[in-house]
Amino acid sequence: MAEEKTFPCETCAMRRRAEENPKSFMARLWRWHTKICPGWKAYQRHLAEQGRSQ
Repeated sequence: MAEEKTFPCETCAMRRRAEENPKSFMARLWRWHTKICPGWKAYQRHLAEQGRSQ
């Protein structure tokens, strides 16, 4: 059985603050960050794979 992979994006404080107030500067910074962050892209691929396997 495969191990469950963990990603720092799941518990990221910056992400949490951006989600709490989507119109804030922090939210805009977060959205920009997700366009260049390889960790976020890997996390999104992982979520997509989980969705397909269920």
